[in-house]
Amino acid sequence: MISKAEGFRCISNYPNAEVALEALPKDRPDVVLMDINLPGMNGVECVRRLKQAAPKTLVVMLTAYEDTENIFNALAAGASGYLLKRAPRSELLDAIKEVCRGGSPMTTHIARKVVQSFQKAGNSEQPAENLTNREQEVLDFLSQGFLYKEIAEKLGISYETVHTYVRRIYEKLQVRTRTEAVAKFLRR
Repeated sequence: MISKAEGFRCISNYPNAEVALEALPKDRPDVVLMDINLPGMNGVECVRRLKQAAPKTLVVMLTAYEDTENIFNALAAGASGYLLKRAPRSELLDAIKEVCRGGSPMTTHIARKVVQSFQKAGNSEQPAENLTNREQEVLDFLSQGFLYKEIAEKLGISYETVHTYVRRIYEKLQVRTRTEAVAKFLRR
């Protein structure tokens, strides 16, 4: 579909994240369309690693997942936009143009979820400054899209300890999900 559109060229596609991570830095595309549900490594982790290997590459998530946790995890990992697979062809092509112009394309439905999440995050009266230094470190890693296991490795603590910190973060920030915690963190 992309190659058939005037002014566009699809230079490659990959069966999984691992193959994409090997080839994309060499292919040097302007924009990558990334799904979340991939065999092996998921698309969010792939985005995080791709942005480390090729920071100028723009990534637009193109996925069926519309829950706030996946949206924020993808954006925190480095995605510049987020579209649903049911988006019409014209919207997808416009989104590719928009991200190249410096925008962050999202379907209106996704944009509404992002706005609502920030509005909910702004309603808390307890500031993030009440977090300990270690809790802030854990929250920082969460905002970058790291998995609990990866956070444990980076901080030299157990997986269970990461869960304990996350539970305390949720209590202090008065949130119920990782996405809400990250939204509050990014809002500061």
